[in-house]
Amino acid sequence: MALHRLAGTPFARPGATALRKLLAVLPAADAAEAHRLAGRVHLIGDGPATPVPATVAHAVTARRVLSIRYADRAGVDSLRDVEPLGYLGNSHHWYLVAWCRLRAEVRCFRTDRIREVEARPEVVVRDLRLEDLDIPHGRVRALSLV
Repeated sequence: MALHRLAGTPFARPGATALRKLLAVLPAADAAEAHRLAGRVHLIGDGPATPVPATVAHAVTARRVLSIRYADRAGVDSLRDVEPLGYLGNSHHWYLVAWCRLRAEVRCFRTDRIREVEARPEVVVRDLRLEDLDIPHGRVRALSLV
């Protein structure tokens, strides 16, 4: 993500070179996992600069189910068990894209509205598909390590 923030600066090319060098020396399994994780991050525009809560970030990487207390736009809380699939970022916010067991569908949860989060031992087996996001083709792009 940090390297994508360098676009348009004098540091973009050296940053891309550093990333290529890092990927070249990683063990094959670690490089493959880095590519898989990058494929779970999608951006609209340049993406936000706001942080993602560490527990949420780790759950996507570890592929663990989360129990969350989530506040909707009116501030009303609900308890959800979700299967993290990836992230979606626009110029203002990060969203956790997850299979919501309460609604039985893919939903996006603004990370700044997740009031409590607990990782569960259950492993997520679903994968994120761009067509699950219901965003017009061409507006969303996957994070890339190349």
